Amino acid sequence: MVRLESKLLFKRAASIDLHLHLDGAITSDIARKLAVLQHIDLPTENEEELKELLTVSEECRDLNEFLECFSLPLKLLQTTAGIREAVRLVSERLSKQGLVYAEIRFAPQLHTERGLTQEDAVHAALEGLKETDLHVNLILCCMRGGEEHKNMETVNLAEKYLVTDGGVVAVDLAGAEGLFPTKDYERLFLKAREAKIPFTIHAGEAAGAESVRDAIAFGASRIGHGVRIIESEEVMNLVKEKGIYLEMCPTSNLQTHAVESLSDYPLLTYMEEGIRVTVNTDDPGIEGTNLTREFSLLEEKGLTGTQEKKLLENAIEAAFTSEEVKKELRKELLATD
Repeated sequence: MVRLESKLLFKRAASIDLHLHLDGAITSDIARKLAVLQHIDLPTENEEELKELLTVSEECRDLNEFLECFSLPLKLLQTTAGIREAVRLVSERLSKQGLVYAEIRFAPQLHTERGLTQEDAVHAALEGLKETDLHVNLILCCMRGGEEHKNMETVNLAEKYLVTDGGVVAVDLAGAEGLFPTKDYERLFLKAREAKIPFTIHAGEAAGAESVRDAIAFGASRIGHGVRIIESEEVMNLVKEKGIYLEMCPTSNLQTHAVESLSDYPLLTYMEEGIRVTVNTDDPGIEGTNLTREFSLLEEKGLTGTQEKKLLENAIEAAFTSEEVKKELRKELLATD
């Protein structure tokens, strides 16, 4: 197992990523392999130019501009072979970085441009899981701004393929939060709740704390990002009282300007308030990051070894997996029974 470097007293031998998008994890080397596999011509053969196409610019203005970076990765994820191999390659990369558990999320409806059905896309991702040694589960994303019947189909597929571990374990709502309010998706998550599908919702990123309040009202047990709940003491208390887990992604939040500077990043404040926080990468290919770098950023802000251990404990408890798997993760990551 690869040992991650850390200057903290608590040494991470391994880690967990709960918030990671498949299309956002396509690096230049993975893109090249997917292109060769599918006989697709990339826009450029120049490595630096390819990286520039796949990585968000330093001048990124907001989440909407950030989302434009997904265009090329999605072109490489429109066939069964492409999706299957992408899941395998991304999982392999995570394993080499020292992760022992990850949840990869993707929106099946975004992979139907060349004739695949949503179900075909889910099948392909599940096949990819079989080809990796890393313990990975899948989250199916519905899309803000997507057609209602397509989102409902995604939820129905999640219900059909739902398992406790080893496959599809939850659903999510992703996309342009500032343009398509969380409150508009109540019916979708009523269906998920009735089908007993666990779910997380991107909220409190491009939109404010009210978006998180709506997600919690729907029944979300986790919130993707949630970085802006600091704008409302009421919502912060609600998150704490309900035991909601936040899937925070520092680099992503800085690049999309959900938070303007690391000095303003509220993760440590949330921890001090007793809010359950986890640390994740979001889109490591597009952002040029990995989990080690995310923790290093937080070290700069004063993260202690005790706090880092708590973050890992939170990630284990928040994971959409079985209690048996959580027990094994505690042994491996925390050296506890």
